[in-house]
Amino acid sequence: MTSRTVRTSTHLPVIDLGGLPDDEDAETVIGQRIDDVFRNFGFCYFSHTGIDPTLVSAVFNASRRFHALPMSSKLAIAMNSFHRGYMESKSSLLETSSVARVTQPNDSESFMLMHEVLPEDPRYGTEVNGPNLWPADLPGFREPVQAYDRAMREFCMRLLRPIARALGMPPDTFQRHFRQPTTFLRLLHYPPQASSAPDDAYGSAPHTDFGFITILAQDDVGGLEVRPRGGDWIAAPPLPGTFVVNVADMLAGWTNDRWQSTPHRVKNLSGVDRYSCPWFFDMDLDCLVTCLDSCHGPADPPRYAPVRYGDYLMERLNRNYRYRRQTAAPMPSPSAA
Repeated sequence: MTSRTVRTSTHLPVIDLGGLPDDEDAETVIGQRIDDVFRNFGFCYFSHTGIDPTLVSAVFNASRRFHALPMSSKLAIAMNSFHRGYMESKSSLLETSSVARVTQPNDSESFMLMHEVLPEDPRYGTEVNGPNLWPADLPGFREPVQAYDRAMREFCMRLLRPIARALGMPPDTFQRHFRQPTTFLRLLHYPPQASSAPDDAYGSAPHTDFGFITILAQDDVGGLEVRPRGGDWIAAPPLPGTFVVNVADMLAGWTNDRWQSTPHRVKNLSGVDRYSCPWFFDMDLDCLVTCLDSCHGPADPPRYAPVRYGDYLMERLNRNYRYRRQTAAPMPSPSAA
């Protein structure tokens, strides 16, 4: 079976959140569904999230406007040392991928926004704690991007309760680890790839995400593929009114691999431009991720040593992104490939 074999007959499950009600019984039902899906796939679609569709449309419009700027305007806000700003195409090579031996940089460009840390904050200047960058010549860009970022943060903070219930833990289990969450909004543009491109050329090479959970809005072009545990690559085509959601490495480690951090990749063979807006929701940088009490026992001891999320994140950023121009010592991955 070649790397381009993709099954399209198997579809990822859809979880209807019903607006994510603040109700114990509803949280329990949603949690049970999340547990079943994340055990078997690690990937799914969320519908009826309560996120205003006009915010989604606005952030996609902002992304298209940004990527249409002249290269000089984008490079004026090139990635700073806090992992914010413009990342040009072919500037990231996923050396830390546990999924595949990646030999070519990603054929995609992006604008990266993170949690804002102001100079008066004691965290300012450490790790990825610093200022966001904004284009100087794009009026009306900042407001919809920030509005979408706020909405996603509010949604994910509410999602912590049903996730805790899904794992048989008290509903407030995760709150103390997300007092100052690490968040990323990435406005991605994938130019069309030639049909003659080599098999190992990707818009986004096979990888797993680093942190807790990813909420992805994608346009109608397609190209995302995922590989559930023990299975083949399957397509994750756009479904109107939904977000694609996946478990990331730290959450897989917290659950002792009960939930899998599922490999995924993007090839844009559509012949047209593809846009997506992933929002990455991760814990405090100082959070020590260790196996949850409900996820280990005498017959299933913890698989991974505790790891500080900030250390794990910085090791991967330092090795994967050209703009950092440094190499860090490798760390063991807290999630199985």
